[in-house]
Amino acid sequence: MILHGYWRSGTSYRTRIALNLKGLTYRTAPVDLRTGAQKSEAYLALNPQGLVPALETGDGLVLTQSPAILEWLEETHPTPALLPILPADRATVRAMAALIGCDVHPLNNLRVLKAVKDLGADQAATDAWAGRWISDGFKALEAQVVRHGEGWCFGGAPTLADCYLIPQIYSARRFNVDLTAFPRLLEIEMRADLHPAFIAAHPDNQPDAD
Repeated sequence: MILHGYWRSGTSYRTRIALNLKGLTYRTAPVDLRTGAQKSEAYLALNPQGLVPALETGDGLVLTQSPAILEWLEETHPTPALLPILPADRATVRAMAALIGCDVHPLNNLRVLKAVKDLGADQAATDAWAGRWISDGFKALEAQVVRHGEGWCFGGAPTLADCYLIPQIYSARRFNVDLTAFPRLLEIEMRADLHPAFIAAHPDNQPDAD
């Protein structure tokens, strides 16, 4: 498999975590968002939306959009499972992941922050914009983890929700968000810092990191 992504992209980061948790071997193909490589003719042939990540599965299939990729991984490589067994529990984990993937991350990705700056925001105002939505989302997720977590977001092993959370914590630190109000999320981060799958997926450990 070939993962086309950017080292600091949250969507690429969450996909790397899932691939690593599944124990799958893949090759990284860097796409530098800063230089506009995602809009090149070659990349648009893979992903017409011009976003990362894109996953070539090795059998001619190209998958885009990280939620779809993670669900595909769960369906085609079910062990170890990243979703619980019971339907209600699976829905809870998916809701936790969507909280980040739908309501938080899109508001602090690169193209949105560029638009915020185009409207006249300086770096401090841009950080405040990102921090507002991250803090709102983390407040809700913290409550969910208190209810359902036993070391990770849901239960005692990593799930899809943790694949989403850890990259968002990484982004929160980039935007100087105060995370002291979220002790359970920080506990998960500490566990991830010791977990080989999360360590290997970290942006600093990618071949295109700078």
